[in-house]
Parts: sequence; structure tokens; C-alpha cells
Amino acid sequence: MAGILAWFWNERFWLPHNVTWADLKNTEEATFPQAEDLYLAFPLAFCIFMVRLIFERFVAKPCAIALNIQANGPQIAQPNAILEKVFTAITKHPDEKRLEGLSKQLDWDVRSIQRWFRQRRNQEKPSTLTRFCESMWRFSFYLYVFSYGVRFLKKTPWLWNTRHCWYNYPYQPLTTDLHYYYILELSFYWSLMFSQFTDIKRKDFGIMFVHHLASISLITFSYVNNMARVGTLVLCLHDSADALLEAAKMANYAKFQKMCDLLFVMFAMVFITTRLGIFPLWVLNTTLFESWEIVGPYPSWWVFNLLLLLIQGLNCFWSYLIVKIACKAVSKGKVSKDDRSDIESSSDDEDAEPPWKNPHTTTTTNGTSGSNGYLLTGPCSMDD
Repeated sequence: MAGILAWFWNERFWLPHNVTWADLKNTEEATFPQAEDLYLAFPLAFCIFMVRLIFERFVAKPCAIALNIQANGPQIAQPNAILEKVFTAITKHPDEKRLEGLSKQLDWDVRSIQRWFRQRRNQEKPSTLTRFCESMWRFSFYLYVFSYGVRFLKKTPWLWNTRHCWYNYPYQPLTTDLHYYYILELSFYWSLMFSQFTDIKRKDFGIMFVHHLASISLITFSYVNNMARVGTLVLCLHDSADALLEAAKMANYAKFQKMCDLLFVMFAMVFITTRLGIFPLWVLNTTLFESWEIVGPYPSWWVFNLLLLLIQGLNCFWSYLIVKIACKAVSKGKVSKDDRSDIESSSDDEDAEPPWKNPHTTTTTNGTSGSNGYLLTGPCSMDD
């Protein structure tokens, strides 16, 4: 184990040339990031999850009820042992051949069996009340953490001149505000990583899992080798659009159509501007070029920038899907129910007939499902 730890914490990987871990030990004059600080994220992630449960129960739920959002679930499918066995053990989406077989076995018409499977799938979907409570929690946290990030960064020199991220690197003292900001963000993304398995399941589960993993890796990497200054820029920039998305979803659940449309347009504009414009031209420029000029590359520098490029690739993918949804909305005059059902759908397109049954159904809806799940869960700054 000692050998494995020595290999993992190799100074030549993590730190620039001629810098050792001993050089970054805390002293009376200065405090630097320490790897063991990251252990604080795990109990704090649990606390954040518990705060979420309390918030959803005693704050979000009363707000939802005040907005006349019902807790009633979908219509319950009538009990049928044969169909239930097929649903649980074989498939939730029977094909035409299986439907015909079940029709003969039960003496039901095919349409009734299709309706039963649709109702049974809908039983597993969360109610609108549950969705609203989850979105209100995310909205509240994103709004708080983004506001905190802006208040913190506007007092720092590296917000106005990104070259300050690399002057005297890595001997840059860790302030209390920066430490709190970093640990809070890391704890939140750990809580998202764990709660992803219990929350509303979306179609882009795999993509979001990779995104959360990349975000946690970025936060961890940048803290351990003291790239925290540029890390705060990445965090705050990626938090900028998240609250707007959750607000749009809340408006949708409350059936405030015009507000939902307006908030979605605002979200799309902020998301695309920050992630396709400001992020590459401002943040990637300093991590790739200014840092190369002032500090020079070293192994963990390459890993850090590769992770940032991975995040940017996901940003491009999601931006494409957001534009696609926006174009559909413009052509229809609003963010229609179908568009929002794409945005907010869980693991199944419940109300749509199978493609083989409806010749007008194409794979376009499924093609947008990746963004739709993402839009529902929200961008994971360094996220996302």
C-alpha cells in the first residue's frame, strides 16, 4: 500500500518541475490546499442530501400545493398477472408479435394491451409534485452557490486578469472563502453522483454519470495541485445557467406557459453564450496557453486540460440539442408540451405509440432524449 500511495502521489506527475509536496505544507505564514481536505466532502455530501430531504418536504412541497400542483400519480393499470409477468420479467415495450400473442392468450384486443403497458409504465413515473420539489431544491442550491461564487470572485484579481491564476503558481495561499467554495461544490457533486441512482431516472443517465465523474475529477485535480483559482472560474461559469433551467421547469410544472417559454429562452441564451463562447475563449485560453507560457506543462497539467476539453465536448453536444429543441419551439410558436415532455421525460416516452405502429413516428424524438434528460437534471458544472 505504501508503494501504491507513493506511486499515486508522485510529485513529478502532480506538481511542476522542482516543486515538492513539502514545499506546499501549511505554515504559520500561508495555508495551501491539502489532499486530506477533500475527505470533508463526504460527510458534507450526506448533510446536503439530508438538507435536500427536509427542504423538499417542508419548503418545496407546500409551495407546490399552493400552486395547485397535484400529488396524484398516473392512472393505475388494472391487475393482470400475465401482463405483469411480461412487464417485469421480459419487456416493458412488447413488439407487435408479442402483442398479438398476448391478445390471443387473454382474449383482449391489441389496443387494450398497449394501453395497459402504457399505464403500467406511467405508474413508475414520479408525480408532477415530486418533479417540482426536486427542481425547486436544485434551483435554490444553484442560485445560492452561483451568487456566492460571484460575490467571492468579484473581489479577486484573477477574475479581471486570468494571468493571475498562474503568477507565483503553485505557491498561492488558500483563503477561507476559496476553501469553502471548493468543498461545497465538490460535496454537491458527490451528492448528485449518489442521488442519481435514486432520483428520477432519465434517458441520459450514462452521459450524466460521466459528466459528474469528470466534474468531481476536475475539482479534485485542481484542488490537489492548487489550480483552485482557475477552478473557481470554471465552477462559477458553469453554474450561471443552471438556476434558469430549474426555474423554467418549475414554471412548466405549475402550468405557467409564458413564463416557462421566457425562462427557457433565457436559459438557452446564457448556456450557449457561457459554454460555447466565454468558456473556450476565456477559461480554456488561460489553462492551455497562458499557463503554458507562465508555468509550462507537466503531467497533471495535461490531464486537467483533457478533462476540461471533455467537459467542453459535452457542452457542445448539449448546446446542439438545446438549439434543436428551441428551433422546434419557434416553428410551433412556443415550447410545446411535446418539447417539454422531451426535456422532462424520465426513462420512457410513455404516451407515444411504438414507431412500428405509427408510420409518422421517427427517431427524432429519441434523438433529442439525451439533451432532454440533461435539461431535466441540469448542467453539472465542472458541473457541470
